[in-house]
Amino acid sequence: MAETLGKSAAKIQEELNKFGLELQVVTMQDSTRTCVEAATTIGCEVGQIVKSMIFRGKNTGIPVLIVASGDNRINEKKMKEYLGEAVSRPDANFVQETTGFAIGGIPPIGHVNKLKCFIDSDLFRYNEVWAAAGTPFDVFRLSPDQLAAITQGQIIDVK
Repeated sequence: MAETLGKSAAKIQEELNKFGLELQVVTMQDSTRTCVEAATTIGCEVGQIVKSMIFRGKNTGIPVLIVASGDNRINEKKMKEYLGEAVSRPDANFVQETTGFAIGGIPPIGHVNKLKCFIDSDLFRYNEVWAAAGTPFDVFRLSPDQLAAITQGQIIDVK
């Protein structure tokens, strides 16, 4: 793990510091871009990886953050029940403009736009989970309760 953080990871560390939870961004030697890569690099289960995904309301175009367990696939039809409209997966440019981060390193906090957030209830199977911190090499560890507190997300069943 590296000692100094790059610009994106440092931004997330600053955001984390605001919560007073002593959460620490770490830079890994190997990629954490995908859930499987992250679990292998960190040495945890794939389900412990926090997958931060942006969806877009099909009618309104409003972006939504869904924070899911790395071993779960998000049921887009079920998301319609929570949002009142169908969702779609936007392109990489929309994700970058909405969050300020590229796909593969999207953190659950620190976005350029305030996003409605939903949290996968399956993350609560674990005492600790790992989230991206702005790049495919930077991550931070936290509890699911801490994740809910910092994102202000609604806990739902995403499967």
